[in-house]
Amino acid sequence: MKITFPHMGNTYIAVKAMFEDFGLEVVVPPKCSKRTLELGTKYSPESICLPLKINIGNYIESIEKGADTILITGSCGPCRFGFYPVIEREILKDLGYDVDIIVFDPPDGNYKELINNITRAVNTKNPIKMLKSFNRGRIILKEVDKLFEFSNKIRAYAVNSYEVDEIMQRFSEDVLKVKGVIETRKLIRRTFEELEKVEIDNTKRPLRIGIVGEIYTVIEPYVNLDIERKLGHMGVWVDKFLTTSRWVEHNLKPSFLGLSEEKKAWEAAKPYIRTLVGGHGRETVGSAIMYAEKGYDGVIQLLPFSCMPEIVAETILKTVRKDYDIPILTLIVDELTGETGYVTRLEAFVDLLKRRREERNFERVLFRS
Repeated sequence: MKITFPHMGNTYIAVKAMFEDFGLEVVVPPKCSKRTLELGTKYSPESICLPLKINIGNYIESIEKGADTILITGSCGPCRFGFYPVIEREILKDLGYDVDIIVFDPPDGNYKELINNITRAVNTKNPIKMLKSFNRGRIILKEVDKLFEFSNKIRAYAVNSYEVDEIMQRFSEDVLKVKGVIETRKLIRRTFEELEKVEIDNTKRPLRIGIVGEIYTVIEPYVNLDIERKLGHMGVWVDKFLTTSRWVEHNLKPSFLGLSEEKKAWEAAKPYIRTLVGGHGRETVGSAIMYAEKGYDGVIQLLPFSCMPEIVAETILKTVRKDYDIPILTLIVDELTGETGYVTRLEAFVDLLKRRREERNFERVLFRS
């Protein structure tokens, strides 16, 4: 069995290490590229969400490398993601690909099917081994997210922000060469140490922007046109609310241990939206409020074209923007999104935030005098 999965940001690092610990052969899908998108767009329904098109491209490229088993999480509720496994299975079948697709659907009171699919995927029924490996994978997810969060901070303060890019590029290349959890964690620690050596300018006061929106678009750099790196080079310290480790924490954290970050966002969103609207629409509203309360300079909402939950969130964010006096930019992406226009909008938004901060600082000085 040669397993693969959708490419979603840095999630592949933890998934690869975890399944290698099970002794399985992992085919990491190539990083999303123009070819990935072209393949997915060619064989997917025209009006379907962009993430599904990218997924199809991922699968075809992985199958070309020998993969015969695809792992994907399922979903429920008012979001098309719940239909992904069914649609993707039919598309691959029509293309003549004989692959096994294992879906980890959220249990609806019956855990038997989920447990059966997990044991089939990891090729063991040993519960101790499974729990240990899953916990190690969870730890790597968290460490990788912290690594990239740290790189965003250093990039905003660095004398030469492109030095951070070089370090993170080496990490992305080297992580494919190491095997298992232990080697992966060692590489993460070494990369942290490299970032700590980057020369920084402590006199800088970078803008702080929070990224919210549909989880795949927020996490996958190719889809969001590498927004974290682009903003970093503009002198912005970026923080994204949705990460894979937070998603895992939200789904696995027992309630007696306190609220997950996503549930905190639900609480913050209650005055504006109290019910599930699918995807992460409610989290988008709540996290934008949380960023405003923390004093962030602005918020950027990312969503794929025609994403219903985020369209609902976008309409509510207009009120949040007025009530909390925080600039919010909404960026919609699809296969036709042009990078030049996208960057122009980012630059204009950053310039607006800079002028706004300068005006506020001037007003404070004037008031004190």
